[in-house]
Amino acid sequence: MPDAALYPRFAEPRLAEALDDSPAVLIHGPRQCGKTTLARTSEASRGYPYVSLDDDAVRAAAAADPAGFVADLPERVVLDEVQRAPAIFAAMKLAIDRRRTPGRFLLTGSSQVLLLPALADSLAGRLETLRLHPLAQCELERRPPDFLDALFAGGFAFEQRERLGKRLAERIVAGGYPAALARPPGRRRAKWYHDYLDALVQRDVQDRPASARWRRCRGCWRSRRPGRPGCSTSAIWPHRSSSAGRRYGTTWRCSNACSCWSGCRPGTRID
Repeated sequence: MPDAALYPRFAEPRLAEALDDSPAVLIHGPRQCGKTTLARTSEASRGYPYVSLDDDAVRAAAAADPAGFVADLPERVVLDEVQRAPAIFAAMKLAIDRRRTPGRFLLTGSSQVLLLPALADSLAGRLETLRLHPLAQCELERRPPDFLDALFAGGFAFEQRERLGKRLAERIVAGGYPAALARPPGRRRAKWYHDYLDALVQRDVQDRPASARWRRCRGCWRSRRPGRPGCSTSAIWPHRSSSAGRRYGTTWRCSNACSCWSGCRPGTRID
């Protein structure tokens, strides 16, 4: 992934504000959008020790003794991939209630953490959430967004400019994921998006409970043709017609699955 210094994030000032008055702050968004990089490189969180719950030993310790795990954490800490250990939320609640220190826990998560079935506590009133998206065009160009401010301030100058033309399509196809943008445009970048979507379908979605219906429709997902015979639209988007499917709607909304299709052609298989 490119150095975070190359891409300033517009969410960084909001992260600093949240750490100034919230005991816990959660950065959540799709995989590979830059959550961990933001948490570890932001000026507001500089000096925070980093603990990843992707580490098997760390995750096992958190699951075995959530209260002891949280008690042994540093005064301020970055907890990465916190959805991997939902049991520690109740322990964090107790720790915050005992000593309500702003900026104590900086959390990151790739799924909608607060809707996980195994979540011990929501940290309501103690947790501020910060949604992080893939890179915006202004972030890629390293300049602040000023279009709306200029428009509503009456200082928007109308002038003739060259049309983006083909470059507009290239920007749309490139997307905003730093890891994808680090690859050459064309086949290599498209392969990253293919693998990204495949991982979401085969692993992340199936990690959610009661996923049999998704497995039955995996072939339809992989061909990405909702009108394919034998697989109805309601089977592909079950959150529109069933309670189990509604749980998966959260998975797809929060993983921004559609945004990773920008490198693919409709009807193209990704296996």
